[in-house]
Amino acid sequence: MKAVQIPAPSEMCVVEVAKPQIKSDDVLLQIKYVGFCGSDLNTFLGKNPMVKLPIVPGHEVGAVIAEIGENVPAGFEVGMSVTLNPYTNCGKCASCRNGRVNACEFNQTFGVQRDGAMLEYLALPWGKVIPAEGISPRDCALIEPMSVGFHAVDRAQVTDLDNVMVIGCGMIGMGAIVRASLRGATVIAVDIDDEKLALAKEYGAKYTINSKSENVHDKMREYTGGFGADVVVEAVGAPPTYVMAIDEVAFTGRVVCIGYAKSEVAFQTKYFVQKELNIMGSRNAMPSDFRAVINYFRNTKNDVTRFISAVAKPETAKDAMEAWAADPGKVFRVLVEF
Repeated sequence: MKAVQIPAPSEMCVVEVAKPQIKSDDVLLQIKYVGFCGSDLNTFLGKNPMVKLPIVPGHEVGAVIAEIGENVPAGFEVGMSVTLNPYTNCGKCASCRNGRVNACEFNQTFGVQRDGAMLEYLALPWGKVIPAEGISPRDCALIEPMSVGFHAVDRAQVTDLDNVMVIGCGMIGMGAIVRASLRGATVIAVDIDDEKLALAKEYGAKYTINSKSENVHDKMREYTGGFGADVVVEAVGAPPTYVMAIDEVAFTGRVVCIGYAKSEVAFQTKYFVQKELNIMGSRNAMPSDFRAVINYFRNTKNDVTRFISAVAKPETAKDAMEAWAADPGKVFRVLVEF
């Protein structure tokens, strides 16, 4: 069967691999769509230190069930639309003992620490398969990245009383915007691209700020009555946006960090103390976050396909990745269709 592989930096090709055989507790998935995410882009560019090449990328999956093992419980049916939980958890580390399996110390995400799902068929234990009846396999490929943004909002315990600043309106940032809006918060979206900001407004942001052309601090004071944001979600992963988050959060506010900064960040740490901030990381997503996204997809009147920037075939996946690398600010998600 076909699989997309990154054998070396700036290289991508289609290879033939053996079709998997299922065990009694497994489900065989026929992969329909797989999304490229930022980690895949960094792998392609040779900038992902967690990846050992060659590797099959992909952990944002839309699939249908092709076969069910004899010990798989009720609730799974051949032909059902599904996505998957692409993370592992050891069950023994501090995170797992505390029930926060999404942050397992020894997690191996598909396409990062182990071969991913960008292939025609994938067999995995039924507990990692997430039914999504009523949602197309194409849209199922958007569930995992949205769930990461949903999880960040859950970490911050956002309520309808909060002003929530989301820095970065990519796919994960959009997930945070949607979830905070669903909780009744006043959402302020920040990005450098006007098209993304316009879409953010359609999906729940009340205010938008173009940090390239507008004074972020002045706008934040205006939109929050001079207080600053009760919650800031950093969904970019760059030193300037990390500093912005600390500068613009209100006294006694919460800062949730999703993005990985690629270099050291210099902070005025006095703000940590003076503002008595809660600063927290947010990693991956919990099963409840996946369920929340699925519920949103089933009930929203918004067209989630607007998050799909392009659809490629396995043979043209490299072209799509090169186009994304050339203009990353314009892309939400690129899907590879099998």
